[in-house]
Amino acid sequence: MLGKGRIYNSRINIFKDKKFNQFRCNISVTFVLNEKLQNMKNKKTLVLGASSNTARYSNMAIKKLLQFGHSVVAIGLKEVEVEGVKVQTKQVPFTNINTVTLYLNPARQKEYYNYIIDLAPRRVIFNPGTENPAFYELLKLNNIQVEVACTLVLLSTSQY
Repeated sequence: MLGKGRIYNSRINIFKDKKFNQFRCNISVTFVLNEKLQNMKNKKTLVLGASSNTARYSNMAIKKLLQFGHSVVAIGLKEVEVEGVKVQTKQVPFTNINTVTLYLNPARQKEYYNYIIDLAPRRVIFNPGTENPAFYELLKLNNIQVEVACTLVLLSTSQY
């Protein structure tokens, strides 16, 4: 017995097998047993430096995170909305943040040092152009994992 769940994805392929002159069918179904199992994948992420400009990587990251089923909150310079995510302009005390992904240069990060540490995320991702060794040390002293990587690449390669 599988228990309660729901079908998450399904695909049916019907094709003709020329060798045996008959039709065959392949069925592919992904079944999620319950919401807890689905939420194990969900890593609530704060996108810091969010933008409504579709050419910006922070904007692409919000969209891709949502596409991969992650909860997203965001902080940026302007109060806008990206794919249903309201971009805040103040340091909101979000809860249960797993990951902070940075799209701010090192000089702009300083005002967020204490804020990020107080959020107590599991990790902080430093995207290209945001590398900041001084901040790495502060995070490590607070038992926060540092990852120098690209959020978009991590998602695309199933390493997020």
